[in-house]
Amino acid sequence: MQVNAPFSAKANHNQTGSGPLRPRPRHFYKAYGLTISSEVTLPELEPLASVPAAADIVISVGSFEVPQPSVNAATAFRFEPDRQYLAWETVGAFLISDARRIDVDPAPGVDDQLIAFPLLGPVMALLLHQRGLLILHASAIVVDGKSAIFMGDKGAGKSTTAGAMIRAGHELLTDDVVALDLSNPLEPMIVPGFPQLKLAADAAAAISLKGAEVRPQVHPAIDKTQHRLHGGFSREKVAVTRIYILERGERAAILPFPTIAALPAIIKFSYVTRFGRSALVGDFAAKHLRHCAQLAGHVGVCRLEVPTGLDRIGEAVDLIKMDLEFDNVVRPKREAIFGKHDV
Repeated sequence: MQVNAPFSAKANHNQTGSGPLRPRPRHFYKAYGLTISSEVTLPELEPLASVPAAADIVISVGSFEVPQPSVNAATAFRFEPDRQYLAWETVGAFLISDARRIDVDPAPGVDDQLIAFPLLGPVMALLLHQRGLLILHASAIVVDGKSAIFMGDKGAGKSTTAGAMIRAGHELLTDDVVALDLSNPLEPMIVPGFPQLKLAADAAAAISLKGAEVRPQVHPAIDKTQHRLHGGFSREKVAVTRIYILERGERAAILPFPTIAALPAIIKFSYVTRFGRSALVGDFAAKHLRHCAQLAGHVGVCRLEVPTGLDRIGEAVDLIKMDLEFDNVVRPKREAIFGKHDV
């Protein structure tokens, strides 16, 4: 829901629903190549061995000025060039400012585990977008130095396919929020997120990630559970090799994706698009389109048909591995003939 009122109403939630917020200890983490200082406990992230002199991202809990939402609105969003506001009635409000600070005003009685769900999803995605990265609603894995990004509609099997690849011995780069560094537009890079995968119960039972820590269900209305990986995670940036648009099919297949359709698909599955045109304020619309076009122009985009039925997910895994291995053979030959950035 779009909220057009100014930042004027005062939020004043806390853990118990009355009185001032209690002081919270700070925790220090790393994700997306950034150091994070947070008053919200985030066990999903990797802890830092030492306290940084100055964190890249600061997360604080407290009250702040917020837009006045419509009566009975369950959600409220507002976007300005230097700050963005998101609120969910059952979780709380989040204010992103200066592309480095997130203020959190929890709803009464809400614990950190539920706060983390939107905080590490859409809120973090918008902050990374503000920092100049291209953010996709997708999952990404790495296979012997080559990477694959899985995009698709809800229920297409993005995280499930990534989980099956991890079970087969490959590594996760990031799940749900895929951050791409296009500072060198000729070589888009995937920035590693954090070692967690969110899986539906049937997918988790079918894949059974060895050694993963399954965390308690966050909320009855959220059907996916968080799987904290101990191993099977890549901490280094990896160049984007292939983007797969996932669809359900009778058999595993990788099919050509029309070049003219690649750019609209990337725009569709970019994270900021979920919030509509209003999220692209100022010069962000032109920059976002430019980033999407750069990605479409330098990365192979294919349609990946994943067989219906979790017992056949291995067929897609084998096909993806073969496709990436084929790229290892073909690309060097093409580069030798045409040059590195013409293939």
